[in-house]
Amino acid sequence: MMPTYQYIAKTPAGKEVNGLMQADSEAAVVRTLDDRELFPVSVQPHAEVKSSRTGRVRIGDLSVMYGQLSDLLQAGVPMLRALDTLSKALTNPALCRVLVAVREDVAAGQTFADALAAHPEAFKSLHSAMIRAGETAGFLEDVLANLAGFLDRQDDLRNKVRGSLIYPAILTVLGAVAVLVMLTVFVPKFEKFFSGIDQPVPTQILFAASNALRYHWAILGGGVILAVVAIVGVLQSDSGRAAWERWQLRLPVLGKLIRTVCISRFCRIFGTMLHNGVPILNALAISKDAAGNTVLAETIASAAESVEAGEVLSGPLAAGGLFPPEILEMIAVAEESNQLDKVLVQIADTVDRRTERQLDHAVKLIEPLILVVIAAIIGFIAVGLLYPIFTMTDKLG
Repeated sequence: MMPTYQYIAKTPAGKEVNGLMQADSEAAVVRTLDDRELFPVSVQPHAEVKSSRTGRVRIGDLSVMYGQLSDLLQAGVPMLRALDTLSKALTNPALCRVLVAVREDVAAGQTFADALAAHPEAFKSLHSAMIRAGETAGFLEDVLANLAGFLDRQDDLRNKVRGSLIYPAILTVLGAVAVLVMLTVFVPKFEKFFSGIDQPVPTQILFAASNALRYHWAILGGGVILAVVAIVGVLQSDSGRAAWERWQLRLPVLGKLIRTVCISRFCRIFGTMLHNGVPILNALAISKDAAGNTVLAETIASAAESVEAGEVLSGPLAAGGLFPPEILEMIAVAEESNQLDKVLVQIADTVDRRTERQLDHAVKLIEPLILVVIAAIIGFIAVGLLYPIFTMTDKLG
């Protein structure tokens, strides 16, 4: 995310205005102020961006807000009045509080995009960049409508993924509970009965696991907590997160699904930003971070450098080895016909439909796999308990 600067400037009439602006440097802020016919008095880094958000702002809430704001502006309602109306009408308290702060910033002279950028926890840099382009070019209503549709599709995909994973998650939890109950309640009843005989290896493993759960549960729990904390710490680091995301892409079925989701997200965001007038280099810089994968972001960053040097986009993307050949071919043709924005959105729609089918297939594979694993564990417990009984029966016979 670009750094945020706090500026004080004066209008040609001598009125003082102040606000926050995201830019690459102080010089970029000064140029932007000059373009707005404002005389910069002071520009300095903003050390802490305060946000009035005290709760969660969901994607669905943002989609509704952008759509309603677009409708109000198209109906001729002024921006300040539209923000007042939305801050009172929306059902999410956190978003209402943020809109109140945004309305105050706009009333103080900031642009709508800069006012949103002051609250990065609620509004991503993607939103403020698209809205800034819409404000500059004079089609803010269309940008807000496109952004609402984009967020609505993103929310639908996320809900489908979560809904598809509910049943496998329930199977996993129920299976784990059943195994724990067997190891802590059912298995110990056989331990004294088998104490005077030679126990096979499966039985010894079974009793050892049961004793560990019953008598050393605190140590095991502490070890699990420490392991989780260590894993979370590694994943929060840049190198650890990059290694994790690279490993994800190598998974047999899930890796391909993750890659297609990231490519779809990149294509849709990139295409939507180009359609709304965002320059291609700025669009690449924002969409690479919004793709959600470090490996893909590195490929897009390299492509952006090549584009800045005058090359076409499809070539550098192909060098990364992540984009399927058919998508690269469509991008190359779109560049030649100067319809990259439309084709990218079409690619995202196609990939989303393909992702839904892949997700259905993956879920259908996960469910029997979980059942097989649970059955194997329960079967191992049964073998560990029944094998000594059969051995005793053979000896008595």
